[in-house]
Amino acid sequence: MPRRLAIAAGLAALLSLPILALATARALQALPADLGQLPAAARNTFFDRHGQRLTVTYQNRWNLHDRVELHRVPALLQSAVLLSEDKRFLAHGGVDWLARASAVLQNLRAGRAVRGASTISEQVVRMLHPRPRTLWSRWLEGFEARRLEQRFSKPEILEFYLNQVPYGARRRGIVQAADYYFDRDLSTLNEKEMLALAVLVRAPRWLDPRRHRPALERAIGRLAQRAAASGRLAIDPAGIHRQPLQTASGTLTHNLAHFVAFARAQPETPLQGRVDTSIDAELQQKVQAVLDTRLDRLAASNAGNGAALVVDHHSNTIVSWAVGHAGRPGKAYGDINAVTVRRQPGSALKPLLYAQALSRGWSAATLLDDAPLEQRVGTGMHTYHNYSRAHYGPVSLREALGNSLNIPAVRAIQYIGAERFLYFLHNLGFTSLAGHPNVYGDGLALGNGEVSLYELVQAYAALARMGDFKPLGYLQTRQHTPRQNPHGGNGTARGRRVLSEDVASLVADILADPGAREKEFGRDSILNFPHQTAVKTGTSSDYRDAWALGFNDRFSAGVWIGNLDYSAMHEVTGSTGPAPVLRAIFNEVNRHRRVRPLYFSNKLVKRRICADSAAPASGNCRARDEWFLPGAPLTPPAADTAIRLRKPSPGLMLAMDPRIPDHLEYFEFALSPSSRIKKVNWFINDRLVASTTDHRYAWPLQRGSFRARAEVLTADNELPLQTAVVTYHVQ
Repeated sequence: MPRRLAIAAGLAALLSLPILALATARALQALPADLGQLPAAARNTFFDRHGQRLTVTYQNRWNLHDRVELHRVPALLQSAVLLSEDKRFLAHGGVDWLARASAVLQNLRAGRAVRGASTISEQVVRMLHPRPRTLWSRWLEGFEARRLEQRFSKPEILEFYLNQVPYGARRRGIVQAADYYFDRDLSTLNEKEMLALAVLVRAPRWLDPRRHRPALERAIGRLAQRAAASGRLAIDPAGIHRQPLQTASGTLTHNLAHFVAFARAQPETPLQGRVDTSIDAELQQKVQAVLDTRLDRLAASNAGNGAALVVDHHSNTIVSWAVGHAGRPGKAYGDINAVTVRRQPGSALKPLLYAQALSRGWSAATLLDDAPLEQRVGTGMHTYHNYSRAHYGPVSLREALGNSLNIPAVRAIQYIGAERFLYFLHNLGFTSLAGHPNVYGDGLALGNGEVSLYELVQAYAALARMGDFKPLGYLQTRQHTPRQNPHGGNGTARGRRVLSEDVASLVADILADPGAREKEFGRDSILNFPHQTAVKTGTSSDYRDAWALGFNDRFSAGVWIGNLDYSAMHEVTGSTGPAPVLRAIFNEVNRHRRVRPLYFSNKLVKRRICADSAAPASGNCRARDEWFLPGAPLTPPAADTAIRLRKPSPGLMLAMDPRIPDHLEYFEFALSPSSRIKKVNWFINDRLVASTTDHRYAWPLQRGSFRARAEVLTADNELPLQTAVVTYHVQ
């Protein structure tokens, strides 16, 4: 009976051989024609202007960019890998039967799988044809490894292996491993670091030098002892033990994932292949470091997020795109591209507002009344204040812009009109401001709309180019010729003039004038840069956003700091938050070049004027020099000569306060202030209720619906001026 069973088993095995052979033949997969030609990446690859790769991702199946030719791999590293992984590599034909037999004995003794004994050729096959780790897979890998060695030479196989072998953190190949573990190039590794790369292949997780340093040191020691005993490597184990093993921090110096995501979304970006961008990776690294350091220092003030954008406005291309803490784990909202997020700009739009006022007849000497101002917002009243809560009376446009005063800015937008200003901003690429002018009203002058850092820097770059607007570019050819990007513009890369050179030049001169900002920022302001630079800050309400923007002869830049969850910071302003970052950025871009003054139009005319009246200087006034647009009158027009009924405003809704006796409640009627006023007759529901010699009147409050108007006698008119009728309601 046992003999019959043995015969039956032998016959079954004999009959199964053809089946096994057929199954094996069908399961074997084709090998590539060339180990050096791997499948192209599924996505495009981005490079900076100097050819440095920007898309640092390790999610690919293959290492396509960090490969090294075998003759450039240090001989010690080659020998160490062979000794550690496949000491008979040069002798076997794909399968090391001695190593397999030894592995089987070790596994039987241990009662579990402790060793696999795969040759380098079998490991290459496993990379080319991933399969579940089963006996059947090992069977197939042996045949395919033999085929591999019949098709390719030993050096070709070893070179492929050294470039594609997986390490920790999805790194592949010895080049990526040397950079990840030691932040070093292969040619600079010491003997101990080379042995570390050799032993890490076997267990990158359990031998990680940052987490399991003792285990790695022991593995290196064992390999050094084997090498010395075999005589294959001329090394001294004791000397290797004393050598340093300085591991890299593992922290990215820069992360351009947000820029790459932006670029990939643009229609001009190729879907596959090489994409040469205008980014300067070296500058990017420094901008990122400065921004992150500033955010770390402002953490106690609840400033969690930030962004910086730097543009070469000569070529109109982006050279740095930094998002605060990009790539750093544990940082809130790190996946949001803060360069393109819409936030309230605060005072950052004021240079553009005053550029419009200058285009419509004002001058840098035009006087604006910086006095307390209360005006209608919706159906209520809003009191405007400067940041410092101080008021300076009549100030020139130069001082109003330089000191970023709010009340003069409101008077400027009332002169221009919110609709006209919004149209101008649209021409400058502010597509975020999509609301009707009535949505923003006068508050647009103070930044009640939401815009992105990208849009602001793009607009400031147009100012820097003397009013020539072009959508920012981010691509360039291999010869580094810039190409523009229509993002944020009108779909064309061709420039268009949005301001005259004279107006843009005058605005830049004001923004670069330390004396113009002295009232609010002081004589030694952080905004007084070493080289002539036009600078503007902005702070939104409740300290939710802080901005600093500027440009010099070559570069335009902007910085935003805030919180992407819209929580308020603790009194972080444009000057205290992002301005130091902006200053550091300009120090960096100016480091290795000759910085020239800002362009100044030779058409501007210098005149001597009285500082207090803006009239031509005489011997009896405090005189100063000012620049005027060509053809401007000697005496500039007043900021606003019309006399209007400011309070009450049309549609105003008021309510009696139940805590105050009715006979003690008053509401102040007010005209726009004017030195021309001699007498004002106040009418309620067409009935004369009071006459004053001032532009204000305290009306006794009462419930009901009312119509108000004023009849104004002025020094320069014989007939009284009539204001428009305003309706309002008191509850």
